[in-house]
Amino acid sequence: MIEDDQGVRLRTLHRWLGVATNNEAEYHALIDGLKAVKDWRPDRLEVYLDSKLVVEQVTGKYKTKKPELQKLHAEVMRLLSEFPDVQFKHVGREGNRGADHLANMAIDAHVPKKKFGG
Repeated sequence: MIEDDQGVRLRTLHRWLGVATNNEAEYHALIDGLKAVKDWRPDRLEVYLDSKLVVEQVTGKYKTKKPELQKLHAEVMRLLSEFPDVQFKHVGREGNRGADHLANMAIDAHVPKKKFGG
Protein backbone atom coordinates (compact mmCIF):
# COMPACT_ATOMS: atom_id res chain seq x y z
CA MET A 1 0.00 0.00 0.00
CA ILE A 2 1.36 3.39 -0.92
CA GLU A 3 0.02 6.43 0.87
CA ASP A 4 1.04 10.08 0.90
CA ASP A 5 1.99 11.98 4.05
CA GLN A 6 -1.71 12.74 4.69
CA GLY A 7 -2.67 9.06 4.64
CA VAL A 8 -4.34 9.26 1.22
CA ARG A 9 -3.97 5.93 -0.56
CA LEU A 10 -2.16 6.48 -3.84
CA ARG A 11 -1.72 2.91 -5.01
CA THR A 12 -2.23 -0.66 -3.91
CA LEU A 13 -0.41 -3.71 -5.20
CA HIS A 14 -0.71 -7.43 -4.66
CA ARG A 15 0.50 -10.50 -6.48
CA TRP A 16 0.69 -14.24 -6.04
CA LEU A 17 4.11 -15.52 -4.93
CA GLY A 18 3.39 -19.19 -4.61
CA VAL A 19 5.04 -20.92 -1.68
CA ALA A 20 7.09 -18.45 0.37
CA THR A 21 7.85 -17.71 3.99
CA ASN A 22 6.38 -14.62 5.64
CA ASN A 23 9.78 -12.94 5.52
CA GLU A 24 10.25 -13.73 1.83
CA ALA A 25 6.79 -12.30 1.13
CA GLU A 26 7.63 -9.18 3.14
CA TYR A 27 10.83 -8.68 1.12
CA HIS A 28 8.93 -9.11 -2.16
CA ALA A 29 6.31 -6.59 -1.03
CA LEU A 30 9.05 -4.14 -0.07
CA ILE A 31 10.77 -4.58 -3.45
CA ASP A 32 7.49 -4.10 -5.34
CA GLY A 33 6.66 -1.02 -3.27
CA LEU A 34 10.08 0.59 -3.76
CA LYS A 35 9.85 -0.01 -7.51
CA ALA A 36 6.35 1.49 -7.57
CA VAL A 37 7.35 4.74 -5.82
CA LYS A 38 10.70 5.15 -7.58
CA ASP A 39 9.29 7.24 -10.45
CA TRP A 40 7.64 9.67 -8.00
CA ARG A 41 11.06 10.47 -6.52
CA PRO A 42 9.87 11.29 -3.01
CA ASP A 43 12.25 13.33 -0.88
CA ARG A 44 11.31 11.24 2.16
CA LEU A 45 9.96 7.72 2.50
CA GLU A 46 8.56 5.96 5.55
CA VAL A 47 8.25 2.20 5.22
CA TYR A 48 6.05 0.25 7.63
CA LEU A 49 6.59 -3.51 7.81
CA ASP A 50 5.09 -6.13 10.08
CA SER A 51 8.18 -8.34 9.86
CA LYS A 52 10.56 -7.24 12.60
CA LEU A 53 13.25 -9.47 11.10
CA VAL A 54 13.11 -7.68 7.73
CA VAL A 55 13.14 -4.25 9.42
CA GLU A 56 16.22 -5.21 11.44
CA GLN A 57 17.96 -6.68 8.40
CA VAL A 58 17.41 -3.72 6.08
CA THR A 59 18.46 -1.25 8.77
CA GLY A 60 21.66 -3.22 9.37
CA LYS A 61 20.91 -4.29 12.94
CA TYR A 62 20.72 -7.97 11.99
CA LYS A 63 22.75 -9.89 9.44
CA THR A 64 20.92 -11.63 6.62
CA LYS A 65 22.10 -15.20 7.02
CA LYS A 66 19.57 -17.27 5.07
CA PRO A 67 20.58 -17.61 1.41
CA GLU A 68 16.99 -17.27 0.20
CA LEU A 69 16.77 -13.86 1.90
CA GLN A 70 20.25 -12.63 0.93
CA LYS A 71 19.31 -12.10 -2.74
CA LEU A 72 16.13 -10.28 -1.77
CA HIS A 73 18.02 -8.17 0.77
CA ALA A 74 20.59 -7.19 -1.87
CA GLU A 75 17.81 -6.09 -4.23
CA VAL A 76 16.21 -3.99 -1.48
CA MET A 77 19.54 -2.33 -0.69
CA ARG A 78 20.10 -1.57 -4.38
CA LEU A 79 16.67 0.05 -4.64
CA LEU A 80 17.11 1.97 -1.38
CA SER A 81 20.23 3.64 -2.76
CA GLU A 82 17.95 5.61 -5.08
CA PHE A 83 16.08 7.31 -2.23
CA PRO A 84 17.61 10.18 -0.23
CA ASP A 85 15.79 9.59 3.07
CA VAL A 86 14.15 6.30 4.08
CA GLN A 87 12.97 5.33 7.54
CA PHE A 88 11.76 1.88 8.50
CA LYS A 89 9.24 1.19 11.23
CA HIS A 90 8.00 -2.10 12.55
CA VAL A 91 4.25 -2.30 13.07
CA GLY A 92 2.21 -5.15 14.44
CA ARG A 93 -0.22 -6.94 12.19
CA GLU A 94 -3.07 -4.90 13.64
CA GLY A 95 -1.35 -1.76 12.37
CA ASN A 96 -0.90 -3.20 8.90
CA ARG A 97 -4.42 -4.38 8.08
CA GLY A 98 -4.58 -2.79 4.64
CA ALA A 99 -1.46 -4.60 3.48
CA ASP A 100 -2.65 -7.81 5.13
CA HIS A 101 -5.93 -7.53 3.22
CA LEU A 102 -4.05 -7.14 -0.08
CA ALA A 103 -1.95 -10.23 0.68
CA ASN A 104 -5.11 -12.20 1.41
CA MET A 105 -6.62 -11.05 -1.89
CA ALA A 106 -3.64 -12.48 -3.78
CA ILE A 107 -3.90 -15.76 -1.87
CA ASP A 108 -7.68 -16.04 -2.28
CA ALA A 109 -7.37 -15.56 -6.05
CA HIS A 110 -5.06 -18.58 -6.37
CA VAL A 111 -5.92 -21.01 -3.61
CA PRO A 112 -9.13 -22.99 -4.06
CA LYS A 113 -11.57 -22.58 -1.22
CA LYS A 114 -12.54 -25.70 0.67
CA LYS A 115 -16.21 -26.45 0.66
CA PHE A 116 -17.89 -27.38 3.91
CA GLY A 117 -20.64 -29.91 4.18
CA GLY A 118 -21.76 -32.56 1.70
